[in-house]
Amino acid sequence: KLTAAHIKRFKLAIFLLALLPLLRLIERGVHDNLSANPLEFITRATGDWAIYFLCLTLLITPLRRLTGLNWLLRLRRLLGLYVFFYAVLHFLCFLWFDHFFDLPAMWTDILKRPFIAVGASAFVLLIPLALTSNGTMVRMLGRRWQLLHRLIYLIALLALLHFWWMRAGKQNFAQPLWIAALVGVLLGSRVIWW
Repeated sequence: KLTAAHIKRFKLAIFLLALLPLLRLIERGVHDNLSANPLEFITRATGDWAIYFLCLTLLITPLRRLTGLNWLLRLRRLLGLYVFFYAVLHFLCFLWFDHFFDLPAMWTDILKRPFIAVGASAFVLLIPLALTSNGTMVRMLGRRWQLLHRLIYLIALLALLHFWWMRAGKQNFAQPLWIAALVGVLLGSRVIWW
């Protein structure tokens, strides 16, 4: 049986492992190994990891239901915060590399290009989830916390659409298809259980 100490160590291991994609990006940057277009590479990689962690976060509930391992729920908040972490990095890449912190130009770009508007919407919806992910907010909001955090399903659909649009523009359909299939299964399982 897993004790609280085991779970704490497991969470620490996940916390450190979840930093590896960022450390790998830094290592590639130091060795000038970020492809022919490093800015696009970094932007794409941070967005990819945001959606990968989103899928891992959505996987927790079905996995717990199938295995009966209730302690898995203790990992969901950590994984969700990593969704936000990589989404922040992805957004900062857009703000910095594409617009050099020119907010009016960024806003114009968001309004002009639907795939960016969809991604920005997903990011904005993530903010209240990240801000209310601590125990104090869970207690303060009570049942409203659960309702608020159901936004993750809308965020997943928006993030998937943003991801699909980004890859479709580059004629890369394999990765969006398997991510769409995975998100479909993860969200579909919830519909069946409800």
